Amino acid sequence: MARYNHLPIYRTAFDLAIHIEKIVRHFSRYHKYSLGTELRENSRRILERIIEANNSQSRESILLKLREDLEKFKVLARLCHESGGFSSTRSYLYVSEQIVNIAKQNEGWLRQTAKPNDKKERRTNRKINQKQNQKVQSSFF
Repeated sequence: MARYNHLPIYRTAFDLAIHIEKIVRHFSRYHKYSLGTELRENSRRILERIIEANNSQSRESILLKLREDLEKFKVLARLCHESGGFSSTRSYLYVSEQIVNIAKQNEGWLRQTAKPNDKKERRTNRKINQKQNQKVQSSFF
């Protein structure tokens, strides 16, 4: 099993999940059991996706799902803020900054994951092009 505690994206997501747990505790009853529950579940789902991506050989599909989860979480946090769930704007700003930070790290991880495949394809295409050029050149002579 791969280690994930050292990943900055994991640490940020873990801090966000703890912050959400603390914030939801102070929501009104109406928001605590509706939006608060969804916020808590989504923050844990984000952590699960990060662990899953770290343990997987094919990360790209998992990281794309993580991107969707982050977008849903962002919309849910904004809905919660607009409906009065957060006790202060400051706590909402912290949550939104952390979401953006995790999303940036996810995009970097996604780009890094996609690069090796691109290099292999370029290498393969280059070899094919070289062989085709040799055939064309040999047909002229």
